[in-house]
Amino acid sequence: MKIHISGAVLAVTVALSAQSATGFGQSASQDWPQWRGQARTGELTAAQTPAAWPTKWQPRWRVEVGEGYASPVTSDGRLFVHSRRDPAEVVTALDASSGKMLWQQSYDSAFTKNQYAAAMAKGPNATPLVSGGRLFTFGVTGILTAWDAGTGKQLWRKDFSSLIDSSKLFCGTAASPILAHGLVVVQVGSDVKGGQIVALDPATGQAKWTWTGPGPGYASPMLVDIAGVSQLVTMTNGSVIGIDARNGAGLWTVPFPDEWHENIVTPVWTGKHLVVSGTRQGTHGYTIAKTGETWTSTQAWKNDTVGMYMSSPVLGGGTLFGLSARRKGQFVAMDAATGAIKWTSTGRDADHASVLLTPAHVIYLTSTGELLVVKRSATAFESERQYEVAASATYAMPLFVGGDLIVRDATGVSRLGGS
Repeated sequence: MKIHISGAVLAVTVALSAQSATGFGQSASQDWPQWRGQARTGELTAAQTPAAWPTKWQPRWRVEVGEGYASPVTSDGRLFVHSRRDPAEVVTALDASSGKMLWQQSYDSAFTKNQYAAAMAKGPNATPLVSGGRLFTFGVTGILTAWDAGTGKQLWRKDFSSLIDSSKLFCGTAASPILAHGLVVVQVGSDVKGGQIVALDPATGQAKWTWTGPGPGYASPMLVDIAGVSQLVTMTNGSVIGIDARNGAGLWTVPFPDEWHENIVTPVWTGKHLVVSGTRQGTHGYTIAKTGETWTSTQAWKNDTVGMYMSSPVLGGGTLFGLSARRKGQFVAMDAATGAIKWTSTGRDADHASVLLTPAHVIYLTSTGELLVVKRSATAFESERQYEVAASATYAMPLFVGGDLIVRDATGVSRLGGS
């Protein structure tokens, strides 16, 4: 495996527009350091949310970075993107204000996708994690790398590629790394070779504990407190599991089989129920409880008419907002306590949408580059704004930085400002 810093690995084009209007710096309150934001819930802070929705979005800059589905992350005024220029995976650090390249690394990561997924890009799929001045990237072949976020120097690397087998409809590593009690936790493995959840020292990469079990799904773990116990909750290729976040001990499991092993949606903890969804399984709410030393998981509700595929929902005010794969893509709001539908759109809205939550709105970025700003209502679907923000496919989660919009398209990343 070759690692090098190069300004020529990618052809980078930066188109800068006038930046005088905002002088857009970035404070810690605007950081988006991991999958779905600061708490992995898809919620925007007040500092990130635009003060007013613009008439249109204008490009400030755009940089070619290569293909992939990993969402960009930001920290301390830097924007980090993990991408692919086959057969290499590339890590790029940009100045979030100007789009100027600060550093770039690449490493060999040859990957053959299963034939049934050949139309999709070869990843990377997992969104990076920034913490303590380090950037952690997790490639499609299971290569976990720690970089100095300021300089791009490689600090350490763990190669889990021996656990990856794509012969059984597996599209490569997808679970985004998470920080739990000072440790970097990754979920890796495959349908054929089984799975592991490993917690590592962020400074050295030394493994502190390892859970072994079924191969992973594509969902990313969540860190939640249930009955006073800090747990990592995630999907395997056929179940939902909870493990002790401090030592990796298995606590409970819920069968969640899927014939294609496509357990993709990030679980949502409502404070009362754990909500999971699948395109064929529908949407379920489970009660997780502890009696003595015994954990139980009981289905509290199920809605067969809402099945989410790749799109993870957000929770606000007791309502779940998401995109169901039914009716060719249907925006939906559900009662988080009962699973009852509160409203739906008519359908044929999107094959995929990344979903974010603001105090007043739900934001959907569809895979065709359409950004919808929908009123955060429990009674009706009301779209207030609709924009075209990219000319190619947009499967990655968007970011809002100081009211500006960061969008990753099929091969590049852009910053757009309102006008």
